[in-house]
Amino acid sequence: MSSEAKTLIERARALPPQDRIALIEDVLDSLDRADPNIDEMWAREANDRLAAYRRGELTAKDLGDIVAKYRP
Repeated sequence: MSSEAKTLIERARALPPQDRIALIEDVLDSLDRADPNIDEMWAREANDRLAAYRRGELTAKDLGDIVAKYRP
């Protein structure tokens, strides 16, 4: 962690609780922005998969089977 980040953390901890909450929400919102490049790649992937399914190159799987595979 950079010294600048450490300084910011120290300063943030000195803020009143309401200000810290607002700061945290703002930082989290800044991380949660959609990336148009990633959105475009996922849209292309979805279209490619759908086209492959329609050509008979992929088969559909039951959601229950998929979920069961990952349940403990």
